[in-house]
Amino acid sequence: MQSHELLREVFQKKTAKEISDDLGLSTSMVYKWAQPAANEGGIGNPLDRIEALIGSTGDQRIVQWICQRAGGFFILNPKNAPHPHFLIPATNQIVQEFADLLAVVATAAADSQITPAEAGKIRERWEELKTVTEGFVACCESGNFGPLKTARES
Repeated sequence: MQSHELLREVFQKKTAKEISDDLGLSTSMVYKWAQPAANEGGIGNPLDRIEALIGSTGDQRIVQWICQRAGGFFILNPKNAPHPHFLIPATNQIVQEFADLLAVVATAAADSQITPAEAGKIRERWEELKTVTEGFVACCESGNFGPLKTARES
């Protein structure tokens, strides 16, 4: 689905007028977001701009930030982030990632308080654990352990 098509669907639930009022933008600008590419009369919409920013920076923290703001989290598809171990060692890696997370939590909570910096470290370990585990689970579900085996050989 193209970004402008998604926005057209979004505008079915909340009108462009309501969105423009919320964002302090002209209604015509918001309507143009739901049109095809800029060279066809539309303008670069926020979704396309975010995609371009991610492509330019290669920094997935942008996606993680957006997902956190929406109440969720981002996990990279396994085909894009092959796991570094094959099967049995892969399960050991998941256990090790969980142990690392617990160690960070225990260290942070030792003084009965968690600082923002400590919370950041906990979040980093948690994101890594989710990514490693999702890669393994996806391979299990598909019955294709090639990405795990290929990553181990390289």
